[in-house]
Amino acid sequence: MKIYTKTGDSGETGLLGGVRVPKNDPRIEALGSVDALNAWLGVCAEGAVIPEKLRREQNHLFDLGAELAHPRKVAEDTFDAEILILETEIDAWEADLEPLRNFILPGGCSASANLHYARALCRTAERRLLDLGRDVYWPTHVRYLNRLSDWMFVAARWSGYKQGVTDVLWTKR
Repeated sequence: MKIYTKTGDSGETGLLGGVRVPKNDPRIEALGSVDALNAWLGVCAEGAVIPEKLRREQNHLFDLGAELAHPRKVAEDTFDAEILILETEIDAWEADLEPLRNFILPGGCSASANLHYARALCRTAERRLLDLGRDVYWPTHVRYLNRLSDWMFVAARWSGYKQGVTDVLWTKR
């Protein structure tokens, strides 16, 4: 199978089932944002403190992308269990961390900085999903991306903690 099909040369792409849409269609924008986040999690997983958890979330993001690529998929709430797992891990990591008393800057170590960037990409994916409108996105998908961004924020802090690096505090000018 060749990687190039030439079917997108006119500025359109295909959804599952063969429906063609413009490459800047809001559904493709949402799908592309999820794909960008997934790709960055692959970067984060290299040398990470929690590579298996990042790979798990990559798989869930791929599932989300597949659901977005289906033009007539019936709305399903498929991420409830995953949201609970993310919340459990957030709570466990936060037990090790100093409570936040200041805003922090992305950084500290490369693992933390990469996860902070992933968090920002996740927020973009969440906004693109909301751009689709309530008749297209599903509430658990929005909650999943919202919780995933929280998870990445705490994972960034916890990764720094595990490497002996403190949070970089924001200093007001």
